[in-house]
Amino acid sequence: MRLPRRRFLHLAASAAAFLPLSRTAWALDYPTRPVRIIVGFTAGGAFDIVARLVGQRLSEQLHQPFIVENRPGGSTNIATDAVIRAPADGYTLLLGGATNAINATFYEKLNFNFIRDTAPVAGVARFPNVMEVNPSFPAKTVPEFIAYATANPGKINMGSSGNGTTQHLAGELFKMMTGVNLVHVPYRGAPQALMDLIGGQVQVSFDPLPASIEYIKSGKLRALALTTATRSQALPDLPTVGEFVPGYEASAWNGICAPAKTPVEIIEKLNKAINAGLADPKMKAHFADLGATALAGSAADFGQLIADETGKWAKVIRTANIKPD
Repeated sequence: MRLPRRRFLHLAASAAAFLPLSRTAWALDYPTRPVRIIVGFTAGGAFDIVARLVGQRLSEQLHQPFIVENRPGGSTNIATDAVIRAPADGYTLLLGGATNAINATFYEKLNFNFIRDTAPVAGVARFPNVMEVNPSFPAKTVPEFIAYATANPGKINMGSSGNGTTQHLAGELFKMMTGVNLVHVPYRGAPQALMDLIGGQVQVSFDPLPASIEYIKSGKLRALALTTATRSQALPDLPTVGEFVPGYEASAWNGICAPAKTPVEIIEKLNKAINAGLADPKMKAHFADLGATALAGSAADFGQLIADETGKWAKVIRTANIKPD
């Protein structure tokens, strides 16, 4: 059967108008089945705990299970690649973070471009690192540390959980901004680095606060300063590095990302639900226990944070000529 031209054009126009409408309606019904939040770290760590807190709140608000799936390895690149390759339908999400911003420059050849291939949904949490020393170390403040390091170049060992980690780069940024010469000692994980700092094999580290806080409170480590721009409720009397080194800021942060081209309606729905959860006093209390603060904000705000941090760490990596092991 051959349709008259006018009838054909009318049907084509109707179909074209219907497609965006049906896409919007489908997105507004989201989610209609379980959603996965993939985390590039092992279970039990700070990022895993955050993902489970967010997942629980999203499950309560959107009435579908949000299941956390741990895919450690490859410095979060395995998890990130899995999400980027997933359908852009909102049912596979990533808890991305500072490591992704670092990896963009740290690894010369990745199968993806994090900024291009993901859609930012919402910032979730920021974790301070803490500049800490063995109690036997002579410096008790950041200015005293800088003075001692300046007088003893190359004689202070700086431990970290490995090349290209947030701990490592926090220390490299400190070196760049103060001009001190510290010897980086990379370990194959945070626990061993922390134990060697307590044992005196290394003298300084820029460790995540949640892992160190009990050692600080018990006197096994001496905290000099936090690496974030503001102080933490967990240690309110501890200054920030930036109070002595203007402009210094280094932290671990995370947030929810989706595959690129995920419908904006789904992004907005998730963003609204996540922000509502972050405003809840119980969620804030959980974050305070971890030494973290909520980020919240729009998807665009989170996208800007990712872009800013990617550029910031690119400069540090290139200046210090940091390469993977």
